[in-house]
This record gives sequence, structure tokens and C-alpha cells, in this order.
Amino acid sequence: MERTLLITGGSSGIGLATAVLFQNKGWQVFELSRHGESHDGITHIDCDVTEPESVRQAVAEVLHQTDKIDVLISNAGYGISGAIEFTGIEDAKRQMDVNFFGALNITQAVLAHMRERREGRILYTSSVAAVLPVPYQAFYSASKAAINAMALALANEVRAFNIRVGYLMPGDVATGFTAARNKSDKGAEIYHNVSKAVTAMEKDELNGMRPEQMAQIFYKMATRRTPAPYYVGGLTYRIFCLLNRLLPTRFVNWIEGTMY
Repeated sequence: MERTLLITGGSSGIGLATAVLFQNKGWQVFELSRHGESHDGITHIDCDVTEPESVRQAVAEVLHQTDKIDVLISNAGYGISGAIEFTGIEDAKRQMDVNFFGALNITQAVLAHMRERREGRILYTSSVAAVLPVPYQAFYSASKAAINAMALALANEVRAFNIRVGYLMPGDVATGFTAARNKSDKGAEIYHNVSKAVTAMEKDELNGMRPEQMAQIFYKMATRRTPAPYYVGGLTYRIFCLLNRLLPTRFVNWIEGTMY
């Protein structure tokens, strides 16, 4: 039987690469985003993940067009950067609203359907920044750490309903995400490294992995009989995450600080 993928933020970057891969593998793919269009067998539905009613209506439309959602990939997100001291509270809230609460909204919207079917997978796009928080990207890092915590808790809550939950932590990936970042240099006269740190980080992103590599990992997570609770995108970043678990936190955090 044809399987169905529902993905948020699938109009560009990792989301688009993932939608295309699943469609090429014979899946029925529904892509939810604010700006997108149907193409190449992928059905676009307008949706703002920060608005619970918009999300509920989009999921209802998906279920109107198909009888099931086998896999949800919550991928919608964006980034802000700047010094914590000078980040506006509204900017910080917006970061959490899109990245974390957007993931929560789509999760809640599909859970009843998957629970009643007693089958499904819920996957999240997280980030290596969730476990190795990046200077001047504190709120982005926090939003991804929150996703990790929610995913692990949810996995235990829904295990009895045969719903599997996992997350992917990509390292640097070359996508339009970099150009879309909301950057602030407020307080640069005090925090002299803010611009230098963000520039170095964006250089790493622009020279990073291809989004198709992350799509392949998502496909593995969606189709393996017993996938791991989480995956790290890229060998170098897997090594970083391993060292983070083995070495003292103070030392790891100091090393990361010297990189920026």
C-alpha cells in the first residue's frame, strides 16, 4: 500500500529534499508551509505552524485527501542570532513559537489519528546546537534542545500505541536557512565577537553538507523497523556529540567558545 508522509517546512532546504526523496520512493507526500506550491507529485497545503487552528485545518485537509498519515516530519523552523543580553523578548519568543511550539502544534494535530490507528512515526528536525549550544545562537539552540526533550518524553507516552518518535540533529547544511537568519548586532560595542562569530558560523553552513544527505537519514528513520531514538547528521558531528558525552562539560564548552 502507498504510504503517506506529512512534512512541515517542506518548501525549501532539508524539507524540500526530504519531500522529493519520499515522493521518488513512491510515497504520497503532503507539504505544509506558508509559502509553497504543489509540484512533482508533492501536494502543498498552506499552513502557519504557529497557529493551532491553521495546523488543525491543514491536517484535516490531508486526511480528507488520504485515509492515513504514516509519518510526520516536523521540520519547519528558522534561526535568530545575537547576544542574549540584547535580544528582544519578542524575538526570543518568536524563535520558540516557530521552532518548538510549531512542532508541538503539528504533533498534537496528528496524534489522535495515529493513536486510533495504533501506528505511526513522528520525526523532528533538531540540531547539533541542541547539545552543543552555539554562542550568539542561544535561543535557536534552546528551541532545538526543547524539541529533543519533548521527543524523548513523547516516545515513552505513545509507545503503547505503536507510535515511534525520533529526531535528527544535523550539523552544518548548505541551505537557504543561512540567508533567512534574523541577525542582530545589538551590543556589538560590548560583545566584540558577535559579528565575527556569526560570520564564521555562516561560512561553515554555506560550506556544509547537502540537504539530500539529511533526507536520506530521514528516510532511514521512517522505514527502519527499529530506528534509534535520534541520529546525528554527518560523521564529524557524530564525533563532536560523542566527545560531548565523554569529556567534562566545562572543557567541551570552552573548546566550542574558542571556535567562535
